[in-house]
Amino acid sequence: MISLLQPNLILGGTIFALTPQILSEYNIHGLILDVDETLVPFRQTEASAELQKWIVEIKQTTPIWLVSNNISHTRISNIAQSVDLPFVSAAKKPSRRKLRQAAAAMDLSVERVAMVGDRLFTDVLAGNRLGMFTILVEPMIDPLVAVRSHPIRDFEIWLSELLGVSLMTDQNSATKSNNS
Repeated sequence: MISLLQPNLILGGTIFALTPQILSEYNIHGLILDVDETLVPFRQTEASAELQKWIVEIKQTTPIWLVSNNISHTRISNIAQSVDLPFVSAAKKPSRRKLRQAAAAMDLSVERVAMVGDRLFTDVLAGNRLGMFTILVEPMIDPLVAVRSHPIRDFEIWLSELLGVSLMTDQNSATKSNNS
């Protein structure tokens, strides 16, 4: 169980810290991105200009799919349309089914795809269960929201560390076990 919660890479920042150079370094050929708090704050309905710019840069070399547990097809569709990306909503991560579907749509083996998200018990667990490279990012926070607490994520991190998962943010300490 511990290894299933261990991300291969912990960025220590938001999704914007993920660069084409990092993707190249880890031999990542496709990305599956979580949506809520990985790309946009929970209540946001479209991508920011900064996210749109980041997506355009990454899409030049790497195909991207959005895979969200959010059951609001309309909301996830609006976000996906604002960045011109294919998507799946109501994915039920840590189920692997929708991740496998997205990798197949990119015509890539799961070993060449990274699952990127802000949650250990959904995003990282789902990606690791499928044999993907997993990347943990810091949640995207709405600057207008005074409460910056993430009780579920904080509990996941506390429990994972209690179980022995290393959540060091140093990129050099990240494992390359799925990068063969």
